[in-house]
This record gives sequence, structure tokens and C-alpha cells, in this order.
Amino acid sequence: MDRALFTTGEAVAVELPIARIPTRAAAFLLDLLVQVVIGLLLTLLFEALLVWIGADSAWRDAAVLVAMVSALIGYPVLFETFSRGRSVGKMAVGLRVVRADGGPVDFRHAVTRGLAGIVDFWILGTGLIAIVVSLCSPNARRVGDALAGTVVVHDRSRLPFAALAAPPPWLMGWARQLDLSGLSDELALATRQYLLRFRTLTPEVQDQLGRALVIAVCTSLRTPPLNGCPPLQILGAVLAERQRRAIPPPLFAQRPVAVPVTAPRSA
Repeated sequence: MDRALFTTGEAVAVELPIARIPTRAAAFLLDLLVQVVIGLLLTLLFEALLVWIGADSAWRDAAVLVAMVSALIGYPVLFETFSRGRSVGKMAVGLRVVRADGGPVDFRHAVTRGLAGIVDFWILGTGLIAIVVSLCSPNARRVGDALAGTVVVHDRSRLPFAALAAPPPWLMGWARQLDLSGLSDELALATRQYLLRFRTLTPEVQDQLGRALVIAVCTSLRTPPLNGCPPLQILGAVLAERQRRAIPPPLFAQRPVAVPVTAPRSA
């Protein structure tokens, strides 16, 4: 199963299993069946109402159009909004729509995907555009996903619970007074990957890569690097403080620690 790396708003990297064309096609066919049933029921309801009030054929044609739009666009928009990214078909095969950072979708994402479905599925009437675009996308994103900034993933796979960096107690005061707005998501992710891989690196790489990251991080934060502290401690303090500000305190306290750090050696 293909997996892709997502960086959350708290600079935590998680891997999610990407849904490819076979499972998405199965979900689409199930949703299409539901849409046909909804469209027929709405058409019969509107027809009965218009016959009862004695409306002419133009009103009946308009009612059929409204029923089709409600079934083809309204159905996925409402379901994906209120079920946080799942339609009936996606529930059946275990899929979910998520944001590009792995977070839940909202009404804006659902509307964009629903309207773009006209291009993906209904312009040619075969779904060929969605298939071709998904095949060309590393994360199997169709036009609607690209416009909405979403990805379809497998919902039934257990997702990893991201660990956090451990702040060195002697650097917590220094880290808390930093202005972290200049730290980009890319640099924060590189820092976290360094911390997680630290024990697997050679001493030379630990020192060289760590110093380079400290210089980059401190430059972005407009603060001079600390003297006497190894890169592991400085980077751990910065990343831990960034995550502390992004995560509510109860959740932060419950999460596991990723990078233990030790006190500086005495001279």
C-alpha cells in the first residue's frame, strides 16, 4: 500500500496510506448508485408536487434538473462535510478525504471537490479525466483534490501517533522567549527528521548536519546560536517549544517523547 508523508500544522510528520484508483472506483460506483436512487426519488417527488399544483412541462424539466444537481453535487458535499470526508461509498470501502496536511476537511473543501466533480466525471461522462489526472499525480489526486487541497486516504489503517521532541529543561526559558514565526514548516520538518534519526547518524554527520541546522534555524529566528550547547539540545528545545505552542496542553502532556536529551557535560 502506497504511503505519503504529510506535515501537520504542528510540524509533525505522519505517513498516511494513499487510496489509489481501484478502491476509489469502487467507492465511486457505490456513491453513484446512491446518487441514482436519490435523483429518482427527488424527481418523483418534484413530479408529484408539480402535477398536484398543475405546473406546465417547463417546470417539470427544471425540477428534473434540480433533482440531478442535488444528487450529483449536493450529495457528496453534504456527506463529506458532515461526516468529515466520507461518503457512503467511502465508508463502505474504508476511505476518507483529508486536507493536504492530513487534517479533516470542511465545507469549503467539500464544495470545491463537488463542483470539480463535473470536470472529473461528467464532462466526458466516463470519469476519464479523473483517471488520467490521478494516474499522473503522486498522491492519486483528481482535479477536485488538486483544487481543494485534499487527498483521499485509507481510513481503516491505523495511523502512527506522532511523537514530540523533548525540551531540555535548562533551555526551556530561552526557547519560550523566541519568536518562532520565522521558522518555516520545511525547516521544522528537517529539524524533526534530524532529531529522530540522530542515533543512526555517524558522529561526524551528527555534528556537521546539526551545526548547519542550528545556523539555519537561528538565522530564521533572528537569534544568535547558544554557546556551549550541542545542536541536539538547541534544535530539540526549538522544536519542542514550537509544538508546545501548537498543541493544547492536555494533548501535549499525553504524547510520547521522541528525542531524549542529556545535560551538558562539565568541562
